[in-house]
Amino acid sequence: MRDIGLDLGTASVLVFVKNKGVLLTEPSVVAVDKSTGKLLKVGAQAQSMLGRTPGNIIAIRPLREGVISDYEMTELMIRELLRKVTKWRLFKPRVVICVPSGITEVEERAVIDAGLNAGARKIFLVQEPLAAALGAGIDISKPCGHMVVDIGGGTTDIAVISLSNIVESVSIKIAGDQFDEATVKYIRRKYNVLVGERTAEELKMTIGCVTPFTEVKMAAVRGRCLMTGLPKEFTVTSAEMTEAFEEAAARIVEAIVAMLEHTPPELVADIAANGIMMTGGGSLLHGFDTLIEKKTGIGTLVADEPVNCVALGTGKSLDYLSYMQDGTVNIARRKQMQTG
Repeated sequence: MRDIGLDLGTASVLVFVKNKGVLLTEPSVVAVDKSTGKLLKVGAQAQSMLGRTPGNIIAIRPLREGVISDYEMTELMIRELLRKVTKWRLFKPRVVICVPSGITEVEERAVIDAGLNAGARKIFLVQEPLAAALGAGIDISKPCGHMVVDIGGGTTDIAVISLSNIVESVSIKIAGDQFDEATVKYIRRKYNVLVGERTAEELKMTIGCVTPFTEVKMAAVRGRCLMTGLPKEFTVTSAEMTEAFEEAAARIVEAIVAMLEHTPPELVADIAANGIMMTGGGSLLHGFDTLIEKKTGIGTLVADEPVNCVALGTGKSLDYLSYMQDGTVNIARRKQMQTG
C-alpha cells in the first residue's frame, strides 16, 4: 500500500500519493442526509450544494480556522478521500497530515483519531510551514534562516525555519475565509445587499487585490436586496475589493513584522538575503507580495505552485517515514537517525 500525504485545509483537501504526486484536490465540504446520517457527496459535488440544499440535506465545511470543528464529518470526509485513492484495501496506508503551527494537543489528538478511524494504519503530523517550505523547494536543512508565509483558507502560518526546524512561528486566524467574510460585510454595508459565501469567493478570485491593479477591473454581482427582499444586480470594482481587504491584509502584514521583531538578528539577516516566501491560495491575491515587500523592506516571492506547496511538501516528508515517530514530525531527527 502506498503512503499518503494529506493537506487537510479549511478550504480544500489535497491528497498526495507516494510516487504519483497530487492525485486529488477537493473542496473541504461534505453533504449529509440529516435524518439518516448517510454521507451523500464529498468535495466539489458537495460544495455545489452549499446554500441550496432541501431540509433533509446539509452541506457543511467540517474544518474551521485550520482545525476540526465537526469530528464525525471530518472522519467521513477523510475515509471517502482515502477510498478514492486506494483501489484495494488489503493493507491500510500510512498517512502524513499537515496541521497549523499553532495547533493544541487536543486538536492534534482529534486529527490523529479522525485519520485512524478513517482507515489509516499510522498517522504522522507535520506542521504546515515546514511542509510549505519543502514544497516551495527551499533547502531547510542548512543553518540558514528562511521565512515562509502560508496563507490558507482558515489560517495564515508564518514561520522562520533553520536546520530543518521551526525557530519562530505564529498561526493567525486571518486568511482566505476572512477575506470572503470581508467581501460580504463590505457589500452589505455599501450596497445594502446580501451575497453568499460562494459569490464572495468568486469575487476574491477574479478581481480581488490588496494593492490596486494598473487598470480597474469590474465584475457583475447578484444578491438579495435587504430593503426589498428582491434580487438585485450591480457592479463591484477591484478598487472596492482593495478597500474591503484592507484590514485583513494589514493584520497579516503586522504579524509578519512582529515575527521579524522576535527573530534572532542573524536569522533576520539571512531572511533579508533570501527573501520571504509566500505559499497557499491567499498568496495569489494580486499585490500581496508587493504589499509585504513595501512594509518590511524585504524581497518577497510567491512560490511556483502556491496552492500545492503544502501537499508537495507533505509528499516529500513521506520519504522519511522510517525515521519518524507517530505524532508530530520532526524532520531534523532524520539525519541523526540516518547517521546514528
